[in-house]
Amino acid sequence: MKAYLALGSNLDNRLDYLKQAVILLNAVPGIQVQKKAKIYETDPYGPVPQDNYLNSVIEITTDLSPDVLLEKIHVIEATLGRERTIRWGPRTIDIDILWISGVTLTTDRLIIPHKELTKRSFVLIPLQDIFSEEQLLGKTLETWITESGNADEVRKTDESW
Repeated sequence: MKAYLALGSNLDNRLDYLKQAVILLNAVPGIQVQKKAKIYETDPYGPVPQDNYLNSVIEITTDLSPDVLLEKIHVIEATLGRERTIRWGPRTIDIDILWISGVTLTTDRLIIPHKELTKRSFVLIPLQDIFSEEQLLGKTLETWITESGNADEVRKTDESW
């Protein structure tokens, strides 16, 4: 299956955390990183004062179930020092499952497509770099970005993979 994951970091060496996350994801049996979007700097989301984020999106192929994929992601986040203490708080790494081809799922632990996917330009803009479909959830990515109303919070960086 093809899937898209969002990556974000706003602590310490943000770029290094993004790179390490990609390396660790690619090392998981059943996951292959296919594409990486450009890297963007974004204002923090939510009410907690904190530093800006580096964000990107990657395309993977996987034969893991969504629940197992989520478990592997949580292990990688913990390996990279992620602590879940403050909602929308600062983090070394955040990895979210955005979309999995052909999958719609709602459980206590996981919602696919991600419930905030179409509202956040910090995800939509990098997704646009690598998304291979004509539309996402019935609209073009450009339409979702315009409707999000927060595209001005997303700035392309000179950082590279």
